[in-house]
Amino acid sequence: MSYHNPVLLFESVGGLNIDPNGIYVDVTFGGGGHSKEILKRLGEEGKLFAFDQDADALQNVIDDDRFVLINENFRYIKRFLRFHGITKVNGILADLGVSSHQFDIAERGFSTRFDADLDMRMNTSDALSAYEVINNYKEEELSTVLFRYGELRNSRALAKEIVLAREENKIKTSFRLKEVLQRFLPKAKEHKILAQIFQAVRIEVNQEIEVLKEFLLQTPDLLIKEGRLSVISYHSLEDRLVKRFIQNGIFEGEPEKDFYGNVEVPFKKAGKLITPTKEEIKNNNRARSAKLRIAVKN
Repeated sequence: MSYHNPVLLFESVGGLNIDPNGIYVDVTFGGGGHSKEILKRLGEEGKLFAFDQDADALQNVIDDDRFVLINENFRYIKRFLRFHGITKVNGILADLGVSSHQFDIAERGFSTRFDADLDMRMNTSDALSAYEVINNYKEEELSTVLFRYGELRNSRALAKEIVLAREENKIKTSFRLKEVLQRFLPKAKEHKILAQIFQAVRIEVNQEIEVLKEFLLQTPDLLIKEGRLSVISYHSLEDRLVKRFIQNGIFEGEPEKDFYGNVEVPFKKAGKLITPTKEEIKNNNRARSAKLRIAVKN
């Protein structure tokens, strides 16, 4: 089984409009699928830096003089590129979310399919795990996480049920959490609701929304003029942030206008929103919710 089947591979790498002598960054290395495709298109002078905070990704390091893998969270992209003497790049690619590998390794606790300890950390040395969120967050905090990141309308009732159950015994595994919430999981919708609950907890554990915002805010400074940003997201929370940032350079409200009423934004979008073909979804179920947005630096 492959470590990770890259989604929208040719569309996302093609969107970078690669200069063979350019410098590129793949901020979500994983199994290296996107990175390998970028390297194929680079000449001898080209350079590729990749980021991945998951230690498991190190086993996929590519033996190529043009390639450097940085075992860090991509929220620190500027800092670690500067450490390597890089202040400007030609293109940045991000394939957000959890890799197939992380979903398929039961003990990582990402999947609703396996009974595993509540973990969900992309970086296994981080302190905050799903266990902490489920067992130690106050009811109000838990409800906010489930509502904000899982878009669950009954988040208060879910949080209350979790708090009542953990007073008797700590909730240690994914199947125990499922058991606690069973009355909220009608057969027809069980998988969907569980996926929303797991997504909410995972986003909180890994600070995915904050990380994405911090990363996007650094991209205008890093990219050269006409440099490209290629981002694949998997749920509406991420996609909305990416879309708004490309349109307005900010995440909320309206961009400021100058004296003449003109808006200065860092990017212009390149082409339309790209989604996977039916064929790709058939071959790779993970692709079903993927959305690719490409932007060009003004």
